Amino acid sequence: MFTLNQDIKKLLSLTDLVLLDIKHIDPKKCEELVGFSNEKELNFAYYLSNNNIPMWIRQVIIPGITDEKQDLLALKEFINSLKTVEKVELLPYHSHGKFKWHNLGYNYAFENVPDATQEDINRAKQILEIE
Repeated sequence: MFTLNQDIKKLLSLTDLVLLDIKHIDPKKCEELVGFSNEKELNFAYYLSNNNIPMWIRQVIIPGITDEKQDLLALKEFINSLKTVEKVELLPYHSHGKFKWHNLGYNYAFENVPDATQEDINRAKQILEIE
């Protein structure tokens, strides 16, 4: 994530919609997941909201990682604190690209993580109270 400078703020003033991925709502779990905290992403969301810039919030549902009830409730609370969220998208985790990691000789961090099912998505939607 980047630092908001005047050029980016100017660009955002001309932007119709921002798709904002939140990797994980919990800062420590986010750092474990992607290597850094979610502080800049969350502050960016507040900036968008405070400047009346529409956004869609997107979250990948990874079974056992991003779908814990307390984390989804915290995500819901965060989303409800924003005034310009037009849509929340839940993206099901899948392992389709696993072979690429193996072909490159890398370990795949989610080797034993199952793909998210429609039931996983429906459960998360119910907790978040979205359609």
